[in-house]
Amino acid sequence: MAGLKQELGLAQSVGLLSTSLLGTGVFAVPALAAFVAENNSLWAWPVLIALVFPIAIVFAILGRHFPSAGGVAHFVGMAFGPRLERVTGWLFLSVIPVGLPAALHIAAGFWQAMFGWHGWQLLMAELITLALIWLVGTRGAGSSANLQSLVAVLIVALIVAIWAFGDLTLAEIPFPAPADVQPSALFAALAVMFWCFVGLEAFAHLASEFRHPERDFPRALMIGLLLAGSVYWACTVLVLHFNAYGADRAAAASLPAIVVQLFGVKAQWVACIIGYLACFASLNIYIQSFARLVWSQAQWKPQSALASLSKKQLPMNALNAVLGCCVVCTVAIYALEINLDALIVYANGIFIMIYLLCMLAGCRLLKGRYKALAVIGSLLCLMLLAMVGVKSLYAIVMLTALWLLLPKRALVIT
Repeated sequence: MAGLKQELGLAQSVGLLSTSLLGTGVFAVPALAAFVAENNSLWAWPVLIALVFPIAIVFAILGRHFPSAGGVAHFVGMAFGPRLERVTGWLFLSVIPVGLPAALHIAAGFWQAMFGWHGWQLLMAELITLALIWLVGTRGAGSSANLQSLVAVLIVALIVAIWAFGDLTLAEIPFPAPADVQPSALFAALAVMFWCFVGLEAFAHLASEFRHPERDFPRALMIGLLLAGSVYWACTVLVLHFNAYGADRAAAASLPAIVVQLFGVKAQWVACIIGYLACFASLNIYIQSFARLVWSQAQWKPQSALASLSKKQLPMNALNAVLGCCVVCTVAIYALEINLDALIVYANGIFIMIYLLCMLAGCRLLKGRYKALAVIGSLLCLMLLAMVGVKSLYAIVMLTALWLLLPKRALVIT
């Protein structure tokens, strides 16, 4: 059976990962971090990058040696067998009903800022977003990468423009001395900021579509991680400099407010469009990754429609199934008026559990210093689960339920 088309290069891959990590967080998280930790948040970003690096390196090494559309589920299967591979795959897919509608709602919020839309109009904006993602998906991973590279350039250009016209200098950055950093504020900021680096697990599903995965996948992952971290840090400097944060301000409105202050009300459109594109890019990579996971998981039954590829070597049936599920969940959540803020917290617990399973797979598959990094990554993930607290029970319950309830696969005789 033919595999997915290998068309991704290094620059495209960096664009994919950096926009995945920036996504819905680039406009909101710097203001949230500044609110809980003020100037201490400037130290929190480099600390967070240092903490995430062991996890990222394990993802990079596993993706280099075992590139697969199955992503983390494939790594887990190689380490612990097909049963846990299926459980991991379904655990990742369980994010669709809770995480994606919340992200769609955040993206639609920029339409609200531009046009004043409410209610069913925002629902239409969310459905239009899904239609655009389908359109991008029909053109392959290369087109997604080119689009998301453009979005990454626009985000960086916006931040550079604000720095330039805001007359910021390095001397004006309110960096506290190390001795003055408050540990409690630093930890509070880290708890808020970790979610900016959720996206590595989605990127892993694209490893098999690299032209040279053994060379470019680790490089793209590290460069994308550093680029996204730098953008978040620069945004935090801006939020602190312009005092664009506080309990009485919406976090996502912080950068648009700075843009209006510097360039006038008409420039708000530019900030909103870039904000929407950042959200769109994050949603796009997740949905395309979900489609590749579904296609990969369907390979055990080759006659299944989900296991087939289009003439362009794209998993279109799997993509249609994922988008269909997104549409149903989005409409249901709108009709039932479900609180999306609560849903996204539970989705975060799922992501941490997937990271933990990947690190445990690394402990089994890797050797030497990389195995040591996988052990460190496992401990960090356990610490993050503890930080989520009681809400992490959702991920634990989902993992246990999938292990107990997923039916055993019948042996396919060919």
